[in-house]
Amino acid sequence: MKPVRRVAIAGAGKVGRSIAGELLDHGARVLLIERDPAKMRASALPGATWLNADACEVSTLERAELNGYGVVVAATGDDKANLVVSLLAKTEFGVPRVVARVNHPHNEWLFTEAWGVDVAVSAPRLLTALVEEAVSVGDLVRLMRFMQGEASLVELTLSDDSPVLGQRIGDVNLPRDTALVTILREGRVVLPTPDGTLEAGDEVLAVATSPETESQLAELLGGPTGSTNANTAG
Repeated sequence: MKPVRRVAIAGAGKVGRSIAGELLDHGARVLLIERDPAKMRASALPGATWLNADACEVSTLERAELNGYGVVVAATGDDKANLVVSLLAKTEFGVPRVVARVNHPHNEWLFTEAWGVDVAVSAPRLLTALVEEAVSVGDLVRLMRFMQGEASLVELTLSDDSPVLGQRIGDVNLPRDTALVTILREGRVVLPTPDGTLEAGDEVLAVATSPETESQLAELLGGPTGSTNANTAG
């Protein structure tokens, strides 16, 4: 039997409740921690466990038994609070996976492994990335950075003159420590297989482990004119 995921979410505003609802729909056990009584809307998510307390206090996280959770999401509207929750979750309670919401892009540089953050999600950056992805062909766009290992999820739409068009995916000499994740083709998801081929217009999603491998991947898929657009999410 597949183990039930336990996820604790700090912040029960619109973002926190939305995340909780999705997780509950997928069978997770969800704890919402919220210090503002006005945001305690248990009737909206009866399947969740609710705790009216300050997630920035160690005593609250001890009461929540946070060391029994596999994932913590710091989803408050306050970046300082999200950093404190992330650090406590990782260093005091050993939570394996910490995801933190970045409210203001100028604070994004703080959301690193040093503060216990595994994945930082910045809505403004992500929206910018999606806009750039929609208008860019042949340029690599960074969609999200995963703090541990500095890996990034990147996207590139293959142009008509991409050097890899028609090649077997198994024959494409990908840079070291990169991997193709999926291909979006005419609205369909195509899983990469060794015998599959790459076509013009394919939106290729890949994981790269450093800015250097991002640049190598951009040149491989986009050709000499391919570039990396790093001013994006994560």
